[in-house]
Amino acid sequence: MKASSKQVGGNHYNFLPIQPATYCQVNGLRACESNIVKYATRWRDKGGLEDLKKIKHYVDLIIEIEELEHEDDL
Repeated sequence: MKASSKQVGGNHYNFLPIQPATYCQVNGLRACESNIVKYATRWRDKGGLEDLKKIKHYVDLIIEIEELEHEDDL
């Protein structure tokens, strides 16, 4: 059995035509971006409000990193 055909810890991704991990890998997303995709995909079926808060946290992290990287541009 291929790793992409099974899920450990639930079945909230099993109904999807494209797994979040596959989407993120193929599109070259970084860690924070990949986590946003993962939590946005599953929040209704697994984590609820907590997953939405995780999305917000990862967006805030990306903003913080981008602001630090572009401080010299100001």
